[in-house]
Amino acid sequence: MTKEQVQQVFNMLLKSFFQGLMIVGPFGLTVFFIWYIVSSVDNLYPAISEKWPGVVFLSIIGTVTLLGFLGNKFLLGRLLLDRMDLLLENTPGIKHIYTPTKDVMSSFVGDKKKFTRPVWVRTSENPVVWRIGFLTQEDMTAVDKENYVAVYLPHSYAISGWVIITEEKNVKEVTGMSAAAAMKFAVSGGVAGFHSDKAVFKAPE
Repeated sequence: MTKEQVQQVFNMLLKSFFQGLMIVGPFGLTVFFIWYIVSSVDNLYPAISEKWPGVVFLSIIGTVTLLGFLGNKFLLGRLLLDRMDLLLENTPGIKHIYTPTKDVMSSFVGDKKKFTRPVWVRTSENPVVWRIGFLTQEDMTAVDKENYVAVYLPHSYAISGWVIITEEKNVKEVTGMSAAAAMKFAVSGGVAGFHSDKAVFKAPE
């Protein structure tokens, strides 16, 4: 084989290797992430998990699901959970952990989700820079910020983010993109594209 042919074969193998990584990588990371969660939960009761791996994890999932079902479908279950919620929210020390955790979790899941209004936020005038975020508070007059709003800006490739307080004129509703698609776009660093079930994506003017 000539040097050029060897180089072509090498390039083909290298390209195939990276394509294989694109296939195996996401699948492998997903499997590892699931395995890590299951094994971490199982380790809470090692005596049981050694005999029946996964039983502890499934038991916790089943218990949480049952509590959610009882809390939503039965009045007695709802009353008991409300009483427990009230107790934890008013217990000194514990309330400072329980209440913020509850608020953060309810912002992402459940009937009181907060990240449902994607918006464009102008963060710079010269040059003009827009960032995508989620409108979380439309009225900031309680903290002497009339005509200001609160916007959550998620970080790319992370579960963290930060909140900015800006004037209403700097915020525009995102059109042509669902809240889920906007979050995916933000946390992926923009590489996820503009996939949406709605009509046509429109950038801010």
